Amino acid sequence: MTDETTGHGGPAANHPSHGWRHTLLPMPPGMELAPEFLEAMRHPSYPLSAAYDPRWIFANAMGPIPTWLLEDLIPHMHFEPGQRVLDLGCGAAASSIMLACEFGVEVAAADLWIDPDDNAARIAEAGVVELVTPIRAEARKLPFEHASFDAIISIDAYHYFGTDIRYLSYLAQFLKPGGRIGIVVPGNSVDPDDPDATRPPEKIAESFGADWFTFRSPQWWRRHWSYTLPVDVELAEWVEGGRESWLRYNDAAKAWSAKAAAHIIDDELLACEAGQTLGFCKLVAKRNEKHSLHFGPGDYATRIA
Repeated sequence: MTDETTGHGGPAANHPSHGWRHTLLPMPPGMELAPEFLEAMRHPSYPLSAAYDPRWIFANAMGPIPTWLLEDLIPHMHFEPGQRVLDLGCGAAASSIMLACEFGVEVAAADLWIDPDDNAARIAEAGVVELVTPIRAEARKLPFEHASFDAIISIDAYHYFGTDIRYLSYLAQFLKPGGRIGIVVPGNSVDPDDPDATRPPEKIAESFGADWFTFRSPQWWRRHWSYTLPVDVELAEWVEGGRESWLRYNDAAKAWSAKAAAHIIDDELLACEAGQTLGFCKLVAKRNEKHSLHFGPGDYATRIA
């Protein structure tokens, strides 16, 4: 079986990624014969991702496909060759590799959970060692010089650490004036703090824990970021078709492995009443020069404030 757009034997099979084998998840044998998987991964809205081997994209995803979400952010970030970009919470560095391959930017691929040596193997295989540097970093104590990045992105990760009202003030230290911060995060059009909001069933609620309360609307995030005066919020909106992309990811996971399908808690979440209002939202803010960030010496220089 061959696929006309993204499967093996089609035009996209010429992309170098079809020879890449370093992945976070093991590749099941014979995946080129799974039409359900290829159909789920053939997302018409994301042509950059479609050029890459869908097996490599999926096997290096830690949730609803990060390269899809990155593509939604790209038009608003104005990437140019030579820029220095922080990919915060990069996971298996697929988004960092795509940025380097497609735009020639230098990327600090920072993540707390994934071994940087593991990411280094993927980066080397993709041929972007000179552009992408894997780093183990805690989001609240970043090992970078102030004003050292032209752009900062965070794909499906910022909600884990960025709901603190002070966090954006901390992160903005590392951005040059005029640079942009862009994130894509799971969203909920119904505020989970609303007393009348529907909550997931107990089994699902236990699985997600407090993370459920980080799923907010674009309006919530715009207000949240507006409290940080040194940035101007340029964009806060829903990712078009975000819920459908989440479901596509679940479909791909089921086709990838029957064993894995039994553990897709996201499927149960999206199917329950509380999950009907979920999707993804994207935000972009620009570091302005009207307001300065003031931090003290020593440990105070890296405090969240």
